[in-house]
Amino acid sequence: MISIKGLYKQFDQLEVLKGIDLEVEKGKVVVIIGPSGSGKTTLLRCLNVLETPTKGVISIEGNSLDFSKNVSKKHIASFRRLTGMVFQSYNLFPHKTAIENVMEGPIIVKGEGKASARKKAQGLLEKVGLGDKMTYYPAQLSGGQQQRVGIARALAMEPKVMLFDEPTSALDPELVGEVLKVMKDLAQEGMTMIVVTHEMRFAQEVADEVVFMDGGVVVERNKPEEIFNHPKEERTRKFLNMLQ
Repeated sequence: MISIKGLYKQFDQLEVLKGIDLEVEKGKVVVIIGPSGSGKTTLLRCLNVLETPTKGVISIEGNSLDFSKNVSKKHIASFRRLTGMVFQSYNLFPHKTAIENVMEGPIIVKGEGKASARKKAQGLLEKVGLGDKMTYYPAQLSGGQQQRVGIARALAMEPKVMLFDEPTSALDPELVGEVLKVMKDLAQEGMTMIVVTHEMRFAQEVADEVVFMDGGVVVERNKPEEIFNHPKEERTRKFLNMLQ
């Protein structure tokens, strides 16, 4: 489903990703954990090609980009449509209602008709528990509600994989649960997901595999029960001990 081989990303003299190799099977949930500055977010942004890798190959369902060669903007644009990205900050258009935010991508990017896009957006907002908030503007919604609109907006593009970059980190604690519930529902429906998060309970309950990153490399990857109960690497143990 997803294959990452020899992925490097350098910003000036700073090498942030140092040869990432990772495979994700279709329908699986992979949670990436690690300290700040370990390269987790950069990895997600490279998968979405919001950041252009220095070198390496990314493949999603047989569609590949080889960054050791010149990659055209057209190929990047079509590749990006395979992924849906949910950010830490909600990034909603403040002057558009919830339903207009969800409709925007299919209409502008995919050329979908307004009636079709509206029907799909209504269904997605109901799916994330916001059927009664469709005409609300972002300023009228809580942080958790805005993030759920963000998830619906990403789903509207019908991606093959959903990427979540610490989707609950900007939320008040009492709002975290409503966003995690939507993510758990997506996982149960078989959506392929890569999630960067500090929510260790979510990782334990939902992930098929947990990846621990530090210093721009994958230090350890395993099933959640193994990572959390029997980590093999000393660096993993230290990180998890700091969280207790």
